[in-house]
Amino acid sequence: MTRTARELAEALKLQLEGDGSVEVHGVASPERAGPHDLIYAESEKQAGRVAASAALCVVASNEVRLAGRTILRCANPRAAFARAAAILVERALIAAGIHPTAIIAATAQVGRGVAVGPHAVIGENARIGQNTQIGAHCVIGAGSWIGEECRLHPRVTLYERVRLGNRVEIHAGTVIGADGFGYAYDGERYWKFPQIGLVEIGDDAEIGANATIDRGALDDTRIADGVKLDNLVHVGHSVEIGAHTVIAAQTGISGSSVLGHHVVVGGQVGIGDHCTLEDGAIAGGGAGILTGKTIRSGQTVWGTPARPLEKFKEQYAWFARLPELGKRVRALEAKLGGK
Repeated sequence: MTRTARELAEALKLQLEGDGSVEVHGVASPERAGPHDLIYAESEKQAGRVAASAALCVVASNEVRLAGRTILRCANPRAAFARAAAILVERALIAAGIHPTAIIAATAQVGRGVAVGPHAVIGENARIGQNTQIGAHCVIGAGSWIGEECRLHPRVTLYERVRLGNRVEIHAGTVIGADGFGYAYDGERYWKFPQIGLVEIGDDAEIGANATIDRGALDDTRIADGVKLDNLVHVGHSVEIGAHTVIAAQTGISGSSVLGHHVVVGGQVGIGDHCTLEDGAIAGGGAGILTGKTIRSGQTVWGTPARPLEKFKEQYAWFARLPELGKRVRALEAKLGGK
Protein backbone atom coordinates (compact mmCIF):
# COMPACT_ATOMS: atom_id res chain seq x y z
CA MET A 1 0.00 0.00 0.00
CA THR A 2 2.58 2.56 -1.10
CA ARG A 3 1.74 6.25 -0.65
CA THR A 4 3.78 9.43 -0.91
CA ALA A 5 4.12 11.71 2.09
CA ARG A 6 1.99 14.29 0.27
CA GLU A 7 -0.79 11.77 -0.35
CA LEU A 8 -0.79 10.82 3.32
CA ALA A 9 -0.86 14.46 4.39
CA GLU A 10 -3.84 15.14 2.13
CA ALA A 11 -5.72 12.00 3.16
CA LEU A 12 -5.22 12.62 6.89
CA LYS A 13 -5.37 16.45 6.73
CA LEU A 14 -1.90 16.89 8.21
CA GLN A 15 0.60 19.71 7.64
CA LEU A 16 3.45 18.63 5.35
CA GLU A 17 7.02 19.80 5.90
CA GLY A 18 9.81 18.69 3.56
CA ASP A 19 9.88 16.45 0.51
CA GLY A 20 6.32 15.35 -0.28
CA SER A 21 7.49 12.86 -2.90
CA VAL A 22 9.04 10.52 -0.31
CA GLU A 23 7.42 7.10 -0.65
CA VAL A 24 6.01 5.39 2.44
CA HIS A 25 5.39 1.63 2.32
CA GLY A 26 4.56 0.70 5.90
CA VAL A 27 4.86 1.60 9.60
CA ALA A 28 7.39 0.66 12.27
CA SER A 29 9.06 1.70 15.50
CA PRO A 30 12.04 4.06 15.04
CA GLU A 31 14.51 1.27 15.85
CA ARG A 32 13.06 -1.21 13.34
CA ALA A 33 12.13 1.20 10.56
CA GLY A 34 13.65 1.21 7.10
CA PRO A 35 13.85 4.32 4.91
CA HIS A 36 10.30 3.91 3.61
CA ASP A 37 8.58 3.15 6.93
CA LEU A 38 6.53 5.78 8.74
CA ILE A 39 7.33 6.47 12.40
CA TYR A 40 5.96 8.97 14.95
CA ALA A 41 7.18 11.21 17.77
CA GLU A 42 4.88 12.70 20.40
CA SER A 43 7.40 14.81 22.30
CA GLU A 44 10.91 16.25 22.18
CA LYS A 45 12.05 13.34 24.39
CA GLN A 46 11.65 11.04 21.38
CA ALA A 47 13.69 13.22 19.02
CA GLY A 48 16.84 11.19 19.68
CA ARG A 49 15.15 7.95 18.65
CA VAL A 50 13.92 9.62 15.47
CA ALA A 51 17.36 11.04 14.68
CA ALA A 52 18.91 7.56 14.98
CA SER A 53 16.21 5.96 12.79
CA ALA A 54 16.54 5.17 9.09
CA ALA A 55 12.98 6.38 8.46
CA LEU A 56 12.64 9.38 6.13
CA CYS A 57 9.09 10.33 7.11
CA VAL A 58 7.77 10.99 10.62
CA VAL A 59 4.47 12.05 12.15
CA ALA A 60 5.34 14.58 14.84
CA SER A 61 3.83 17.13 17.16
CA ASN A 62 4.66 20.81 16.77
CA GLU A 63 7.14 20.75 19.65
CA VAL A 64 9.44 18.15 18.06
CA ARG A 65 12.31 19.68 16.07
CA LEU A 66 13.80 17.37 13.45
CA ALA A 67 16.31 17.92 10.67
CA GLY A 68 16.60 16.02 7.41
CA ARG A 69 13.16 14.40 7.63
CA THR A 70 9.83 14.80 5.91
CA ILE A 71 7.42 15.67 8.70
CA LEU A 72 3.66 15.31 8.96
CA ARG A 73 2.66 17.79 11.69
CA CYS A 74 -0.37 17.35 13.92
CA ALA A 75 -1.57 17.73 17.51
CA ASN A 76 -2.02 14.00 18.12
CA PRO A 77 0.77 12.02 16.41
CA ARG A 78 -0.22 8.66 17.89
CA ALA A 79 -3.76 8.87 16.53
CA ALA A 80 -2.56 10.16 13.16
CA PHE A 81 -0.03 7.32 12.99
CA ALA A 82 -2.81 4.78 13.63
CA ARG A 83 -4.93 6.34 10.89
CA ALA A 84 -1.98 6.21 8.50
CA ALA A 85 -1.43 2.54 9.37
CA ALA A 86 -5.01 1.80 8.30
CA ILE A 87 -4.06 3.11 4.85
CA LEU A 88 -0.57 1.61 4.57
CA VAL A 89 -0.81 -1.81 6.21
CA GLU A 90 -2.66 -4.53 4.34
CA ARG A 91 -4.27 -6.90 6.80
CA ALA A 92 -3.64 -10.63 6.62
CA LEU A 93 -6.40 -12.74 5.11
CA ILE A 94 -8.42 -14.82 7.54
CA ALA A 95 -9.96 -16.90 4.76
CA ALA A 96 -10.02 -16.89 0.95
CA GLY A 97 -12.98 -18.27 -0.98
CA ILE A 98 -15.32 -20.92 0.40
CA HIS A 99 -13.32 -23.87 1.73
CA PRO A 100 -14.69 -27.27 0.60
CA THR A 101 -15.00 -28.46 4.21
CA ALA A 102 -17.16 -25.49 5.26
CA ILE A 103 -20.82 -26.29 5.96
CA ILE A 104 -23.30 -23.63 4.85
CA ALA A 105 -27.01 -24.19 5.40
CA ALA A 106 -29.22 -24.09 2.33
CA THR A 107 -31.27 -21.22 3.78
CA ALA A 108 -28.25 -19.09 4.70
CA GLN A 109 -27.68 -15.92 2.67
CA VAL A 110 -24.02 -15.36 1.81
CA GLY A 111 -23.05 -12.07 0.17
CA ARG A 112 -20.65 -11.36 -2.65
CA GLY A 113 -16.97 -11.82 -1.81
CA VAL A 114 -17.54 -13.67 1.46
CA ALA A 115 -14.73 -16.03 2.47
CA VAL A 116 -15.28 -19.03 4.77
CA GLY A 117 -12.41 -21.07 6.20
CA PRO A 118 -12.01 -24.81 6.83
CA HIS A 119 -14.66 -26.58 8.92
CA ALA A 120 -16.66 -23.42 9.60
CA VAL A 121 -20.42 -23.84 10.03
CA ILE A 122 -23.07 -21.31 8.99
CA GLY A 123 -26.53 -22.13 10.31
CA GLU A 124 -30.03 -21.90 8.93
CA ASN A 125 -31.29 -18.44 7.91
CA ALA A 126 -28.01 -16.75 8.78
CA ARG A 127 -27.07 -13.67 6.74
CA ILE A 128 -23.45 -12.83 5.92
CA GLY A 129 -22.69 -9.41 4.39
CA GLN A 130 -20.39 -8.95 1.43
CA ASN A 131 -16.61 -9.20 1.80
CA THR A 132 -16.82 -10.65 5.30
CA GLN A 133 -14.15 -13.21 6.26
CA ILE A 134 -15.00 -16.14 8.55
CA GLY A 135 -12.08 -18.16 9.90
CA ALA A 136 -11.55 -21.86 10.38
CA HIS A 137 -13.86 -23.68 12.84
CA CYS A 138 -16.14 -20.69 13.37
CA VAL A 139 -19.80 -21.42 14.12
CA ILE A 140 -22.49 -18.95 13.03
CA GLY A 141 -25.78 -19.83 14.72
CA ALA A 142 -29.16 -19.97 13.07
CA GLY A 143 -30.71 -16.61 12.31
CA SER A 144 -27.56 -14.62 13.05
CA TRP A 145 -26.80 -11.56 10.94
CA ILE A 146 -23.27 -10.40 10.13
CA GLY A 147 -22.70 -7.11 8.31
CA GLU A 148 -20.27 -6.21 5.55
CA GLU A 149 -16.47 -6.44 5.73
CA CYS A 150 -16.42 -8.15 9.12
CA ARG A 151 -13.48 -10.28 10.25
CA LEU A 152 -14.08 -13.36 12.43
CA HIS A 153 -10.87 -15.10 13.42
CA PRO A 154 -10.70 -18.88 13.97
CA ARG A 155 -13.02 -20.59 16.46
CA VAL A 156 -15.38 -17.68 17.02
CA THR A 157 -18.84 -18.87 18.05
CA LEU A 158 -22.01 -16.88 17.51
CA TYR A 159 -25.06 -18.50 19.08
CA GLU A 160 -28.42 -18.12 17.37
CA ARG A 161 -29.80 -14.65 16.57
CA VAL A 162 -26.67 -12.59 17.15
CA ARG A 163 -26.47 -9.30 15.22
CA LEU A 164 -23.16 -7.80 14.08
CA GLY A 165 -22.85 -4.46 12.28
CA ASN A 166 -20.36 -3.61 9.54
CA ARG A 167 -16.57 -3.87 9.85
CA VAL A 168 -16.72 -5.71 13.18
CA GLU A 169 -13.61 -7.69 14.11
CA ILE A 170 -13.81 -10.62 16.54
CA HIS A 171 -10.67 -12.41 17.65
CA ALA A 172 -10.13 -16.11 18.16
CA GLY A 173 -12.06 -18.10 20.73
CA THR A 174 -14.71 -15.51 21.53
CA VAL A 175 -18.25 -16.70 22.28
CA ILE A 176 -21.20 -14.38 21.71
CA GLY A 177 -24.80 -15.11 22.61
CA ALA A 178 -24.51 -17.77 25.32
CA ASP A 179 -27.16 -17.74 28.03
CA GLY A 180 -26.63 -15.24 30.80
CA PHE A 181 -26.13 -16.27 34.42
CA GLY A 182 -29.71 -15.83 35.57
CA TYR A 183 -31.57 -18.05 38.04
CA ALA A 184 -34.56 -17.65 40.36
CA TYR A 185 -34.55 -19.32 43.79
CA ASP A 186 -37.86 -20.64 45.15
CA GLY A 187 -36.56 -21.55 48.60
CA GLU A 188 -35.44 -25.05 47.63
CA ARG A 189 -33.75 -24.91 44.24
CA TYR A 190 -32.67 -22.57 41.45
CA TRP A 191 -34.82 -22.25 38.32
CA LYS A 192 -33.28 -20.99 35.11
CA PHE A 193 -34.56 -17.51 34.32
CA PRO A 194 -35.42 -16.99 30.62
CA GLN A 195 -32.50 -15.87 28.45
CA ILE A 196 -34.37 -14.97 25.28
CA GLY A 197 -32.88 -11.62 24.31
CA LEU A 198 -30.45 -10.86 21.49
CA VAL A 199 -26.89 -9.61 21.28
CA GLU A 200 -26.46 -6.56 19.04
CA ILE A 201 -22.99 -5.21 18.22
CA GLY A 202 -22.60 -1.98 16.27
CA ASP A 203 -20.33 -0.93 13.42
CA ASP A 204 -16.53 -0.83 13.79
CA ALA A 205 -16.48 -2.66 17.12
CA GLU A 206 -13.55 -4.93 17.97
CA ILE A 207 -13.77 -7.84 20.41
CA GLY A 208 -10.56 -9.42 21.74
CA ALA A 209 -9.67 -13.10 22.01
CA ASN A 210 -11.61 -15.41 24.36
CA ALA A 211 -14.11 -12.75 25.34
CA THR A 212 -17.68 -13.75 26.25
CA ILE A 213 -20.80 -11.70 25.63
CA ASP A 214 -24.05 -13.16 26.95
CA ARG A 215 -27.42 -12.68 25.31
CA GLY A 216 -30.02 -10.60 27.08
CA ALA A 217 -32.49 -12.11 29.52
CA LEU A 218 -35.78 -10.46 28.54
CA ASP A 219 -34.13 -7.38 27.02
CA ASP A 220 -31.15 -7.36 24.63
CA THR A 221 -27.41 -7.02 25.23
CA ARG A 222 -26.27 -4.01 23.21
CA ILE A 223 -22.76 -2.92 22.28
CA ALA A 224 -22.66 0.33 20.31
CA ASP A 225 -20.49 1.55 17.43
CA GLY A 226 -16.73 1.70 17.91
CA VAL A 227 -16.55 -0.18 21.21
CA LYS A 228 -13.24 -1.97 21.87
CA LEU A 229 -13.10 -4.95 24.23
CA ASP A 230 -9.76 -6.52 25.19
CA ASN A 231 -9.07 -10.23 25.59
CA LEU A 232 -10.95 -12.15 28.31
CA VAL A 233 -13.60 -9.50 28.93
CA HIS A 234 -16.98 -10.81 30.09
CA VAL A 235 -20.20 -8.93 29.34
CA GLY A 236 -23.24 -10.22 31.22
CA HIS A 237 -26.82 -10.40 30.06
CA SER A 238 -28.75 -7.24 29.13
CA VAL A 239 -25.69 -5.01 29.52
CA GLU A 240 -25.56 -1.85 27.40
CA ILE A 241 -22.21 -0.33 26.35
CA GLY A 242 -22.17 3.09 24.68
CA ALA A 243 -20.23 4.18 21.61
CA HIS A 244 -16.42 4.31 21.64
CA THR A 245 -16.06 2.85 25.11
CA VAL A 246 -12.86 0.86 25.73
CA ILE A 247 -12.52 -2.00 28.24
CA ALA A 248 -9.23 -3.70 29.14
CA ALA A 249 -8.55 -7.39 29.79
CA GLN A 250 -10.13 -9.56 32.49
CA THR A 251 -12.89 -7.11 33.30
CA GLY A 252 -16.29 -8.55 34.19
CA ILE A 253 -19.55 -6.62 33.76
CA SER A 254 -22.55 -8.06 35.59
CA GLY A 255 -26.04 -8.18 34.17
CA SER A 256 -28.16 -5.11 33.39
CA SER A 257 -25.32 -2.62 33.90
CA VAL A 258 -25.15 0.41 31.61
CA LEU A 259 -21.94 2.05 30.40
CA GLY A 260 -22.22 5.35 28.54
CA HIS A 261 -20.21 6.54 25.57
CA HIS A 262 -16.43 7.12 25.75
CA VAL A 263 -16.13 5.29 29.06
CA VAL A 264 -12.67 3.90 29.90
CA VAL A 265 -12.41 0.73 32.01
CA GLY A 266 -9.01 -0.62 33.08
CA GLY A 267 -7.98 -4.23 33.44
CA GLN A 268 -9.46 -6.61 36.03
CA VAL A 269 -12.30 -4.27 36.95
CA GLY A 270 -15.36 -5.88 38.52
CA ILE A 271 -18.70 -4.18 37.82
CA GLY A 272 -21.68 -5.39 39.85
CA ASP A 273 -25.15 -5.82 38.43
CA HIS A 274 -27.36 -2.81 37.69
CA CYS A 275 -24.45 -0.36 37.83
CA THR A 276 -24.24 2.80 35.72
CA LEU A 277 -21.04 4.35 34.40
CA GLU A 278 -22.05 7.63 32.83
CA ASP A 279 -20.50 9.14 29.70
CA GLY A 280 -16.75 9.68 29.97
CA ALA A 281 -16.34 7.94 33.32
CA ILE A 282 -13.03 6.19 34.04
CA ALA A 283 -12.59 3.08 36.22
CA GLY A 284 -8.95 2.39 37.05
CA GLY A 285 -7.42 -1.09 36.89
CA GLY A 286 -8.61 -3.49 39.57
CA ALA A 287 -11.49 -1.28 40.69
CA GLY A 288 -14.53 -2.92 42.24
CA ILE A 289 -17.84 -1.18 41.51
CA LEU A 290 -20.50 -2.47 43.84
CA THR A 291 -24.02 -3.48 42.80
CA GLY A 292 -26.26 -0.61 41.82
CA LYS A 293 -23.59 2.08 42.10
CA THR A 294 -23.46 5.05 39.70
CA ILE A 295 -20.17 6.58 38.52
CA ARG A 296 -20.89 10.11 37.36
CA SER A 297 -19.96 11.55 33.98
CA GLY A 298 -16.27 12.44 33.77
CA GLN A 299 -15.46 10.96 37.20
CA THR A 300 -12.36 8.80 37.72
CA VAL A 301 -12.60 6.05 40.35
CA TRP A 302 -10.13 3.52 41.74
CA GLY A 303 -9.96 0.80 44.36
CA THR A 304 -12.50 -1.52 45.98
CA PRO A 305 -15.07 -0.34 46.73
CA ALA A 306 -14.50 2.15 43.90
CA ARG A 307 -14.13 5.74 45.06
CA PRO A 308 -12.94 9.02 43.53
CA LEU A 309 -9.27 8.94 42.62
CA GLU A 310 -8.22 11.74 44.98
CA LYS A 311 -9.90 10.04 47.92
CA PHE A 312 -8.33 6.70 46.94
CA LYS A 313 -4.84 8.23 46.84
CA GLU A 314 -5.33 9.90 50.22
CA GLN A 315 -6.60 6.69 51.84
CA TYR A 316 -3.88 4.58 50.20
CA ALA A 317 -1.20 6.90 51.56
CA TRP A 318 -2.54 6.31 55.07
CA PHE A 319 -2.76 2.59 54.39
CA ALA A 320 0.94 2.53 53.49
CA ARG A 321 1.72 4.16 56.85
CA LEU A 322 -0.19 1.56 58.91
CA PRO A 323 2.93 -0.43 59.98
CA GLU A 324 4.58 2.76 61.23
CA LEU A 325 1.39 3.91 62.98
CA GLY A 326 0.96 0.44 64.49
CA LYS A 327 4.41 0.64 66.05
CA ARG A 328 3.63 4.06 67.49
CA VAL A 329 0.33 2.83 68.95
CA ARG A 330 2.03 -0.20 70.55
CA ALA A 331 4.73 2.07 71.99
CA LEU A 332 2.07 4.35 73.47
CA GLU A 333 0.18 1.37 74.89
CA ALA A 334 3.37 0.04 76.45
CA LYS A 335 4.15 3.42 77.92
CA LEU A 336 0.64 3.89 79.32
CA GLY A 337 0.57 0.31 80.59
CA GLY A 338 3.71 0.91 82.61
CA LYS A 339 2.11 3.68 84.63
